[in-house]
Amino acid sequence: MNTSLSIALVAAIGAAAIYALSHDTDEAAPPASAQVAGGPIVSVRTADAFTASAQVGIQIFDAACANCHGQNAAGRNGMGPPLVHKIYEPSHHADAAFMRAVQFGVQAHHWNFGNMPKQGGLTDGDVKSVIHYIRELQRTNGIE
Repeated sequence: MNTSLSIALVAAIGAAAIYALSHDTDEAAPPASAQVAGGPIVSVRTADAFTASAQVGIQIFDAACANCHGQNAAGRNGMGPPLVHKIYEPSHHADAAFMRAVQFGVQAHHWNFGNMPKQGGLTDGDVKSVIHYIRELQRTNGIE
């Protein structure tokens, strides 16, 4: 094997290792139900109490989002990603990203669930309440 090919191979392996380590979510393994179609993808701890806005968000989320994103935003195998996940931490997906996702839909880019269609029938206030709920769930699960 020539030297430049060896260096490239070592660099690629090192980059893959750095990527894997930097994207470790420190999560426990997905629940066994993640293997079942529609089962939750991650385990989610819920807060002992939610703010008033998040309590409104729970009702809206359960009616408009849980069918794909699962109860407590744990995701649903084969349906939609968990929102209580490091990928959706505020520094990577700001609140505005959630607003745009609802208004315009999202092309699949982190997960293999297909594109998310835009969601009608929700006001900006509704979406903000859902975001408060998701952020409180995230903080409860160590996602800042």
